[in-house]
Amino acid sequence: MTSREELLAATFVDLADTLVADFDVIDFLHTLATRSVELLDADAAGIMLADHDGGLHVMASSAEEARLLELYELQNNEGPCLDCFRSGRPVARDDLPAMRSSWPAFTEQLQLLGFHSAQALPMRLREETIGALNLFRLEPGRLGEADLGIGQAMADVATVGLIQERSLAASELLATQLQTALTSRVRLEQAKGMLAERTGLPMDQAFRLMRDFARGRGRRLSDVAAHIIDGSIDDSLLRRRSRKGTGTRPQT
Repeated sequence: MTSREELLAATFVDLADTLVADFDVIDFLHTLATRSVELLDADAAGIMLADHDGGLHVMASSAEEARLLELYELQNNEGPCLDCFRSGRPVARDDLPAMRSSWPAFTEQLQLLGFHSAQALPMRLREETIGALNLFRLEPGRLGEADLGIGQAMADVATVGLIQERSLAASELLATQLQTALTSRVRLEQAKGMLAERTGLPMDQAFRLMRDFARGRGRRLSDVAAHIIDGSIDDSLLRRRSRKGTGTRPQT
């Protein structure tokens, strides 16, 4: 196995591993950018990712020039990375005249920074495009087909990892919210039982007592339940408030 093949294999391992506890998205994307330059016939690379509202952000680059070019694309709403993200397809032009025709301001800035070619590969999984990988070259012309295939494969693997990480983050948030809801429900049941025992009320009326009190005071029902459990809300106060309530039917 050659050193390039070894680096390529190591790169795919790195890009596939997003399940570590200390996963760092920025470091992950920086790895993709730098390895793109090391493995492909490209002199600089940059990555844009979309936020949850679809807005693109410059996330990583192999060189300051690449970062500036990507910022220029965003500021001027022009360039291969934007077209790639919007279409979900690779974007390239054969030469500088073709680039000037498509992106006149961007191509001028590209040349000012010493580059003569730019193309973008989508970071896409099925119908979801989350960003694009920009590749810049000092020489004019597109990347060769072999390099394009490797570049797209790296972008694809990185995309799977990022979508997996986003899904896990969303799942963890959902799990936290669910656990909070379950804990609150247990607390409500405990408070309802304690209140029913102390007041002699049926369980459903005890629940209505708590809810009417919470609504009347503009407080969360789970907080009222917690105060009933620790005894910081007097039962007589709950009863007085309930007599002023609406008598809404309980929702248990």
